[in-house]
Amino acid sequence: MSVMLAFVVYFVLGALWFTLFFKKQYKISLGKANETLPNKPLFIVGPALCSFVITVASALLIYALHFQSFNQALGFSVLVGVGFLFASTVNIAINPNIPRPILYGIISGTYHVVGIFLVSIILVAPQ
Repeated sequence: MSVMLAFVVYFVLGALWFTLFFKKQYKISLGKANETLPNKPLFIVGPALCSFVITVASALLIYALHFQSFNQALGFSVLVGVGFLFASTVNIAINPNIPRPILYGIISGTYHVVGIFLVSIILVAPQ
């Protein structure tokens, strides 16, 4: 149950992050400041699936490592959030198709750091 709750929180955070909290900055990072971004099923299903996979993988690691405290969840969040998710996001953004890769990396990478923190807290809470 906590895995599903963590997934929903992570996914909803992403929807709010990119369409409400940082909508303008996100569009600028993509070089589409004055455009309406497409709203195709792929842009909903794809992030949902990725958020689910990240949540399940995190749950497997947290449970296998027997993490049970806030401090352990925080440490896991920093390691995975910064060391993998943020770094990978910035690395992927550094390509000719993203006009503002550092801005994109900061916006998207920070979403993943915050998201994995919430996921980790939810996953250790019921233990």
